[in-house]
Amino acid sequence: MKKMIVTGCRGQLGTAINKLYEGNREIELVNTDVEELDITDIDKVMAFVREIKPYAIVNCAAHTNVNACEKDVDNAYRINAIGPRNLSIAATETGAKLMQVSTDYVFAGNGNRPYIEFDATNPLGVYGASKLAGEVFVRDFAKDYFIIRTAWLYGEGKNFVKTMLRLSETNDKVRVVKDQFGTPTSADELAKAIVHLLPTENYGVFHGTCEGFCSWADFTEEIFRLAGKKTVVEAITTQEYEKDNPASAPRPAYSVLDNYMLRLTTNFKFADWHDAIEAYLKKE
Repeated sequence: MKKMIVTGCRGQLGTAINKLYEGNREIELVNTDVEELDITDIDKVMAFVREIKPYAIVNCAAHTNVNACEKDVDNAYRINAIGPRNLSIAATETGAKLMQVSTDYVFAGNGNRPYIEFDATNPLGVYGASKLAGEVFVRDFAKDYFIIRTAWLYGEGKNFVKTMLRLSETNDKVRVVKDQFGTPTSADELAKAIVHLLPTENYGVFHGTCEGFCSWADFTEEIFRLAGKKTVVEAITTQEYEKDNPASAPRPAYSVLDNYMLRLTTNFKFADWHDAIEAYLKKE
């Protein structure tokens, strides 16, 4: 049985990957989170990977608190850049494939068409810059790698969907940004894409989001509609939001990703974001 290391195993994506591999007789998951493996420590990573000798490493570990990254710069780079570097070095030495999960925040989001994998990156803040640095390290140090950029992820755990549903319990109205556009992406859908790519030698950079796009306000309205909530969504501008939240980190206004490489090189297709959020809410 081949072994596969999953870092960040208790996060939304790690949980979804574990569900997909339940009962699999060919792949044994070796689950780690920060308590089991500190990916920022090269010596610990090398020792662990040498011992396991995995077929693949899926790196779901990340510092994803966008606002906190602005204040905690060193830690953001340790986790989002040095961690992937360490895993890349270990993967190359042991002959393992590496799956690195990245983000739409590597783009500035100042255009008006979906980004493809060949577009120039230009992150606005520390989160995006540190994740991009992680991508560069993977390209430099990993031999057989996949980098998959995703966006607006939700699954089991703390996420935007659950936050909005919680707010709807005690508020008649919620204020949500209307001028930031992206694609809400189910962790289940992203996990399926990862499982589809891993057995292949179709290496490189991919975008992996559900199909279609919307604003945060549109997304919230759809969540409330599907959940039968009467809470009103007050659509506001980013400028209005930042007045109430002055410590907020810069965010791309239009970070819609086009799954161009998946379309060109595979037959895998993500679900439409409307269908994915409906399926998610039915399970909740």
